[in-house]
Amino acid sequence: MSTDAATGCGSSLGAAPSVREPLHAPVAHLVRGGVIEGIHYGSVVVLAADGSVDLQIGDIEAAFYPRSALKPVQAVAMVRAGLPLDGDLLSLAAASHSGEERHLAGSRRILELAGLTEDDLRNVPDLPFDPVVRENWIRAERLPSRLAQNCSGKHAAMLYTARLNGWSLDDYLDPAHPLQQAIEEIVEDLTGQSVAQVTVDGCGAPLFAVSLHGLARAAARITTAPPGTPEARVADAMREHAEMASGSGRDVAALMRAVPGLLAKDGFEGVQVAALPDGRTVAVKIADGADRARVPVTAAALARAGVDPAALTEFAGAPLLGGGAVVGHIRPTRALDPLTEPPAAALSARPV
Repeated sequence: MSTDAATGCGSSLGAAPSVREPLHAPVAHLVRGGVIEGIHYGSVVVLAADGSVDLQIGDIEAAFYPRSALKPVQAVAMVRAGLPLDGDLLSLAAASHSGEERHLAGSRRILELAGLTEDDLRNVPDLPFDPVVRENWIRAERLPSRLAQNCSGKHAAMLYTARLNGWSLDDYLDPAHPLQQAIEEIVEDLTGQSVAQVTVDGCGAPLFAVSLHGLARAAARITTAPPGTPEARVADAMREHAEMASGSGRDVAALMRAVPGLLAKDGFEGVQVAALPDGRTVAVKIADGADRARVPVTAAALARAGVDPAALTEFAGAPLLGGGAVVGHIRPTRALDPLTEPPAAALSARPV
């Protein structure tokens, strides 16, 4: 069941992306006192509304692991397989949550709907992802738990989907399980290409290697789908309940609030995808996995896609401090942001 990722029209599935060393390029400079102190390499793709590539930097066709940025696609697969969730619980099914009490309560609710408990989860026990929530958790002498782990909503939804279809539960994370086979099929459908490799994500679930270009196509397919479709249900749930898909104070939730209609999802190792309702989409991979580069590079890419830069001001990146004063910034390279000043003119102050 393959479909053209840009138009939704039936076509043959594209070949799997090549497994090779990605040819990343500079995407962000760490500028301190007017001197480039560090360089973040990575790859960026910006898709136009018609699905064509409007901008590419680095290697957008090599196989890579999208990590949690693939969760909206996994959620679509589960809805296609009969998962009846909507609203905040469907957003949680696509979440990398912070471990707040509302996230834990939502995961419990999904399990209750399936007639299951936390003991049925097979994700790894962990502490909450959010630093403040984690510190309070430790002070209360609470132990790592499967519910607190940031993927518990996805795992609860996987179990619910498996139960509704009469599939076995103990082995729901096996790549050969019908649930994971169904998810892989939808990954290929939405990205428009065969999966290059299958491995295990940090939470224990199967993880599928696609290209950065393929990830962008999948996000565009989700945001441009007709109302009421599984894709639209997932997009609506995540946009309307952004804090359930991430957490209070998380940059992904703030980005969706700042840009009307934007669907955004991050992933470990410096991955970000963000798509507008008309199909304009950006996908980012920071080679060294640095979050400090992921956010400003994504913001610059969204500006290149046509988003008003004024809406993206808060995502320009945290300032660099020296002696308590601002002495530098992380700046997207001129290949991504043509208005970026040359390093020598970037700062007028001369730190001691």
